[in-house]
Amino acid sequence: MKKLLTASLVMGVALPTPALAQARLSAQSIIVNPAPADLSVSVRVDRDPTGAAVPVYRPGEDVSISATVNQDAYVYLFSVDASGDVTQILPNRLGGENFIKANTTAVFPPAGSNFRFTVDGENGLNKVLALASLTPLDLSQLSAFKSQQDQFATVTARGQEGLAQALSIVVNPVPPQSWTTNTAFFSVVPQTPVTTGSLFVGTNVSGATVFLAEQRLGTANATYSNLRPGTYPVRVQAAGQRDFTGTVTIRAGSVSNVNVDFAQAAQPAPVAQPGAATVLDLFRSLLGAVSGQVQDPARSAYDQKVGEWQRQGYALQSTRQTAMGYEGMLVKGASAVTVTVTRGVGRTLSVQVSETTQYRY
Repeated sequence: MKKLLTASLVMGVALPTPALAQARLSAQSIIVNPAPADLSVSVRVDRDPTGAAVPVYRPGEDVSISATVNQDAYVYLFSVDASGDVTQILPNRLGGENFIKANTTAVFPPAGSNFRFTVDGENGLNKVLALASLTPLDLSQLSAFKSQQDQFATVTARGQEGLAQALSIVVNPVPPQSWTTNTAFFSVVPQTPVTTGSLFVGTNVSGATVFLAEQRLGTANATYSNLRPGTYPVRVQAAGQRDFTGTVTIRAGSVSNVNVDFAQAAQPAPVAQPGAATVLDLFRSLLGAVSGQVQDPARSAYDQKVGEWQRQGYALQSTRQTAMGYEGMLVKGASAVTVTVTRGVGRTLSVQVSETTQYRY
């Protein structure tokens, strides 16, 4: 299971001290303890072990967070993304213990855990706040598990200022020298835009060779990716067959299709029988004249279903030919759709569509 974090992890927060020393707000660390403390904590994201840089992540990438203390302490981790959403990373119910021994480093998610943190949110600067305390803190006014099934607590505060104010209340009863904070930063940037397209070439014979702009791509019945958009001449060559030639347009983020139906080995012409022309005309009127190239029915069904999802804003990510048909994946935001077309007995086709959506909680 995984916990989805907004495009960047939360900002560091420095908590307020008891009435003797009021916690101070900070543009960088959210909240700062004005009283000197022997306790120290450092928080890092995996792409910046020094804590001196602002590493870059893209939506969908995994991120891990580490915290180090110089004394035995209870560590609380919060994230604030660019839109102001606040997530309590630690403690949680997935094995995220928040007590750390002196001079040791704890990594979250821990090694071997069954969940991961994934960047998923607004682009921009994100902060991860670590709050360390020599004694356990009461977070009941800040966050709560809504049900027994919830693995992560829901935070009522929103934004850097809201989190700072809530944490000031949390640390108010604690002696000033017994808590401290630290903040890590990272930036979320958009996914690299798709600038290439793909081409699928299908044939009814084995061993056919595909040429695009007179450059050999490989064998037919395969999908070729990372092709520059444009219109190109295409040629398909098969032993004992006349070459197929034509043009194809490659479009960024989509799969173009070329399906070639080579003529089968020539058979002796049947002896004409009286009335044969009349019967042939009858069947032509009933079935309709066949024009152009005959496409694999499984591929036709696949292309039709993929087209329906593309018209809903989904982008095709991959297409592959299976032993029984075709399978592909389309993506739109946090939703992924898998389209599977399988050939069955009796010249039947099975079309299956499964949709998966990731939710933040």
